[in-house]
Amino acid sequence: MRSLPLPLALTARLSPVVVLATMGWALSSGPLAAPQAAEHTTAEEKTETQSASGPSTETVSKAYSAAPAPCESVAKKTVESLVPGAKTAGKEIPSTDSKLRRTCSWNALKGYDYRWLDVSYEVLESDEAAQKAYRKHTEEKSGGGAVPGLGDTAYSIVNLTTEDKQETREGQVFVAASNALVTITYNGSDFESKKAPSTDTINKGAIKAAKEAVAALEAEGGKG
Repeated sequence: MRSLPLPLALTARLSPVVVLATMGWALSSGPLAAPQAAEHTTAEEKTETQSASGPSTETVSKAYSAAPAPCESVAKKTVESLVPGAKTAGKEIPSTDSKLRRTCSWNALKGYDYRWLDVSYEVLESDEAAQKAYRKHTEEKSGGGAVPGLGDTAYSIVNLTTEDKQETREGQVFVAASNALVTITYNGSDFESKKAPSTDTINKGAIKAAKEAVAALEAEGGKG
């Protein structure tokens, strides 16, 4: 089989450097407790004093406290189907906070067919924070559509790019599930025909991986 040079964009992807931005979400603290009552204060008066001191700090309810292992989030048979020739164990990308942000990648060139799959988790402070991050991603990726029945809300988009006459088609799925954000990236190229896989192939593959990744989050993601 003759070797063919990879387009610059895909060559760069074979040696990814992932920088995950750190999101900080601070909880506002409630007022300080009232000073201790005098010794002669009755129990009833103490109760009234505590009630009048103001509301206590409320803990935000979070469904997930940690991200699951991303390289275990997709079944081996799914990896074999979506990324033929890839090591099913995948490769986890270093993170600034591996408890809250984790990503696994699979990629392979089998014959002339190239495929790449990323599964990423980000656990945020609240459902509201996850929805805000979800909206930011989906607003930046206009032209896609909703994916019913996946997480609290989900969105998929597929785009085609061409470089040096080589087509690459990439699909992304974003899922907000309680206080977590799940992101799937799946793309492919054929270096013999210089064509890309069909939109349907890429979209269905990305959604399949997203469903398994969300199921892994629900089952093993550190529910609080």
